[in-house]
Amino acid sequence: MRSRILLGALSAAVVIVVASAIFLLAPPDVDESVVRLKPGDLKLVRLGADIYAQNCAACHGDGLKGERDWMDANPDGSLKAPPHDETGHTWHHQDDLLFRITKHGTAKAVGLENFNSNMPAFEGVLTDTEIIAVLSWIKAQWPQEIRERHDLINAQGGAPSS
Repeated sequence: MRSRILLGALSAAVVIVVASAIFLLAPPDVDESVVRLKPGDLKLVRLGADIYAQNCAACHGDGLKGERDWMDANPDGSLKAPPHDETGHTWHHQDDLLFRITKHGTAKAVGLENFNSNMPAFEGVLTDTEIIAVLSWIKAQWPQEIRERHDLINAQGGAPSS
């Protein structure tokens, strides 16, 4: 009887170790080079609203308005949190760049070692799916015209001409 209990406990431990190894060694949820936001996915957008409220609103504001005077640098030279509504520049960037900025932080995402930004990296804090959810929620808040322009930016592979 005792050996069965020991064998059962050992088997459970092996399963836990193998599952943990698979989880830790698994590739990311998404291929960062082909990220696409899903503002029409209501379940994902609802999740994104919650994540935004918990992780983003403190800097970017409840109404996506960003910090006051966001185009002016802070006294330490760091950039202020920009708005994520149609008045900001978020929609000027392709989905994959928005994803990388959110996951890795601005400096790493844009490849500028000395870029001074207070934007934290959310890698290890949010899953790839959660990052896509929050970005999809942000896009879902934009007026239809801006969403369409953003779709064109994704299709053309670059920033808008105007």
